[in-house]
Amino acid sequence: MLHRKIEGYLEDHLKSETDRILILEGARQVGKSFIIRKVGERLYENFIEINFVKDDEGPQLFKEIRTTEEFYFVLSSIHGKNLDSYKNTIVFLDEIQHYPQFLTLLKFFREDHRFRFIASGSLLGLTLRETTSIPVGSIIRKSMYQLDFEEFLLANNFGSDTLATLRQKMEKGENIDEAMHNYLIDQFRRYLLVGGMPDAVNEYIASHNIVKVREVQESIRTLYEVDATKYEEDNNKSLLIRRIYNMIPSQMENKKKRIVAKDIRDKVGDRFDNYREEFEYLTYSGIALNVNSISNPKYPLSESVHKNLLKLYLNDVGLLTAQLYRNNVRPVLSDEEGVNLGSVYESVIAQELKAHGHNLFYYDNKQKGEVDFLIDDYKNTSVLPIEVKSGKNYTIHSAIDNLLSVSDYNIKSGLILSNSREIRTSGKITYMPVYYIMFINADQVDESEIYF
Repeated sequence: MLHRKIEGYLEDHLKSETDRILILEGARQVGKSFIIRKVGERLYENFIEINFVKDDEGPQLFKEIRTTEEFYFVLSSIHGKNLDSYKNTIVFLDEIQHYPQFLTLLKFFREDHRFRFIASGSLLGLTLRETTSIPVGSIIRKSMYQLDFEEFLLANNFGSDTLATLRQKMEKGENIDEAMHNYLIDQFRRYLLVGGMPDAVNEYIASHNIVKVREVQESIRTLYEVDATKYEEDNNKSLLIRRIYNMIPSQMENKKKRIVAKDIRDKVGDRFDNYREEFEYLTYSGIALNVNSISNPKYPLSESVHKNLLKLYLNDVGLLTAQLYRNNVRPVLSDEEGVNLGSVYESVIAQELKAHGHNLFYYDNKQKGEVDFLIDDYKNTSVLPIEVKSGKNYTIHSAIDNLLSVSDYNIKSGLILSNSREIRTSGKITYMPVYYIMFINADQVDESEIYF
C-alpha cells in the first residue's frame, strides 16, 4: 500500500476540534478518493461515500437537490442504517464540483452538525469562480498531488530513517558516498519514467514492465481528454483544450519551452487572450502546471507577473516521458549520448516544487538570459533562482550569475541541481544533487518562530 504524506494531514484535521469542512482538491487519478476513504474508514464507525459523477451517470438521485432537508431525505433512503451521529458518521462527497450547488450547502451541513463531512474536487478552481455563494468561512481547501519522489522511494521500500539521514546531510552540506548516490540517481531516473500517478506506481512495483506502465499512463491521458470534452459544452473549445494539452510535450523540446498562441491553430495574429479559458481549464483542472514569467525578479514574485507569458508542463513527468519515448527506457536510464533530457528534468522539478507548496515562476530577459525557475524565499524575504542541469556542464549558469550581480534584486543565493554527487557552495551558488528537490518545501516552519 502506497504511503501518502497527506494522510497525516487528513487524520489531524478529522481529529481536531474544527468543524470546518475540508475539500481535498487535485487532478483526477492522483489518489484523493483512496486516501479519504482510507482515513475515513479508519477513524469513523460509519463511512458513507457519494460520488456525484457516478450519480449523474446513474440514478441522478442528488442532481436536483437544493436544500439540506432534501439531501438528508435521499441520504437516509440509501444509507439509513449507517447514519448515526456527528461523532461516528462521516459523509464523503466525491467530485463535488460536478454538482456545484453542494458547495453552497456545505455551510448548512456545517451548521447542522448532524454528520461530519469531507469532500473532494477535481475542477474546483473553475467551479468556485462560477459559484455565486461560496461558503468561504465554512471550508478548508487542501491541494493533493501525485506521489512525489520521496513517496516514490518509500513505495519502493526505501527506509524512512535513511530519508531522514539524507535530509540532515543535505541541510548540513555533507556529501553521501558514491554507491548511495548512484542508487538514488537510478531511482530518480526510474521516477522520470514511471511518474507519480498511483496506478502507474503500483503497476511498476507489481511488474516492472514499462509496457504495462505506459498502458496505465495512456488511460490517464485519455481520461483527461474525455474530461475536457465533458466539461466544455462548446465542442470547438474542448478541441482547443485537447490541442493545447497535446502540444505540451513537443513544445517542451523547443528552446523557449512556451506555448505560442499562433501555433495552436496555425493562425498568425492569435494572442494569448484568445485562449485564456482553455489555459485556465488546463491549470485549474490540475492536468497542467503553469509557470508564469516574471518581469522584475524581486520578492514577492506575484507582484510582477507577465500574465500573457507562461510555460505549461504536464502535471506528471511519467505522462511526459510516455509521450516522448514510449516504451524505450534507454534514453532515460542510460543517459544516452545525444539525448537531451533537459525538458524532462525541468518537468520533474516543476512537479516537485508545485507538490511542495511553491508557486512557480521563471525569468527570461534578452540581456540577462533565462532562469528555469524562481520561487519565493519566505524565510529571507528574497527570491531563490533555480537551474536544473541534465548534462555535465552544470557549472555554466550565466543567467543566475547575472541576477545575483544586481544588488537591487536582493537575491541571496542561487541553486543548481544536477546529477553530480557533491554538495558545495561557490560564492552565492549552491550545487546539489537533483534528487534533493524532494526536500525543498515551501511550508517548512522554524518552531522557534511559531509563537509571537
